Amino acid sequence: MNLANRLKAIKPSPTLALNAKAKALAAQGVDVVSFAAGEPDFDTPDFIKQAAIDALNKGFTKYTPTAGIPELREAICAKLERDNHLTYAPEQVLVSVGAKHSLYNIFQALLNEGDEVIILSPYWVSYPDMVQLAGGKPVIIETREEDGFAPDPEAIRKALSPRTKALIINSPSNPSGVVLSRDTLSKIADAVRGHECLLVSDDIYEKLLYTGEFANIGNVAPDLVPRLVVVNGMSKAFSMTGWRLGYTAGPKWLIAGMQMIQDQSTSNPSSFSQKAAVAALKGPESIFEPMVKEYRARRDMVVELLNSFDGVRCRSPEGAFYVLPNISGLYGRSYKGTPLQGSLQVSEILLNDFRIAAVPGAPFGVDANIRLSFATSRELLRKGLERFREFTASVR
Repeated sequence: MNLANRLKAIKPSPTLALNAKAKALAAQGVDVVSFAAGEPDFDTPDFIKQAAIDALNKGFTKYTPTAGIPELREAICAKLERDNHLTYAPEQVLVSVGAKHSLYNIFQALLNEGDEVIILSPYWVSYPDMVQLAGGKPVIIETREEDGFAPDPEAIRKALSPRTKALIINSPSNPSGVVLSRDTLSKIADAVRGHECLLVSDDIYEKLLYTGEFANIGNVAPDLVPRLVVVNGMSKAFSMTGWRLGYTAGPKWLIAGMQMIQDQSTSNPSSFSQKAAVAALKGPESIFEPMVKEYRARRDMVVELLNSFDGVRCRSPEGAFYVLPNISGLYGRSYKGTPLQGSLQVSEILLNDFRIAAVPGAPFGVDANIRLSFATSRELLRKGLERFREFTASVR
């Protein structure tokens, strides 16, 4: 027996694999500082947990409609109207088992064999593999660090083809923390006008902003809203990673197709998690302020320290909770007599010799960089970065 051919092009998630290895070492008593996981270190707010407890106590533990309970879909529509100035009806919303599941459903429902999806580099590691699992072809557009990782509109125009079904926009970005400006979003909109591709906006880090205000491409190009697909979820802003709830809002025909996929895969998300999500979306905006304030302070500390290390430079992210330091200044030099040649090698050395879990940039499309999450305490950040400094100081 052989595995399906579709798996041949798929790679294991480097973030999940590295985080699992770090946890396994920690379970053995090894003192590992992990910067790998994209998971808030804040607890889920009490009022959200209480909503789930109340649902459990009331016996709300049965199947729900596949697309989500009506109350939650209505709350999502209200949130999109209030926060994003986008108008959707409940039948244009599908609740899934995390935003990752939402994206998977999109590509399964949308793509035929050989269809293309434009992805801006650096990108979240799962985008290309999700596209390939659906039979599609990822079309990668490189961006430059010196341009703030903003895409070149002309490169987008050249990448569009009759097979292009979608373009993915992730702002704030994982892994770079880049927040695309309204001007950049307008230029992207100009580039795709005249083409029928969907615009998939992955807004999962929307609330984690350190400068300015969040803007969705639909806000700067209202004429493109009919082909806008908004993906969001509860994991990052509400610190609800383990609750597994995400959602999609988009054209009715796409949402209907995605629901058919979900009908035959997971069916509905967890019932009582949906009740918790209703409470979260209706709750006070003030819950984000302490989290964002702390993340901003950590970001400033991390960026300052990294920029003091030999061979490293690091831009300050405008959102999310990642930094993407450029370590190419270390390449060509030697560690213990071995020339350094890429992010995979450096990440392996950091974990094996310095007990730091740092995700290589290569799977994100940027081999000159590594990704560090600052969703951990300042004490651990200082401890881990001191080990990183020891590594850079040992490179000759």
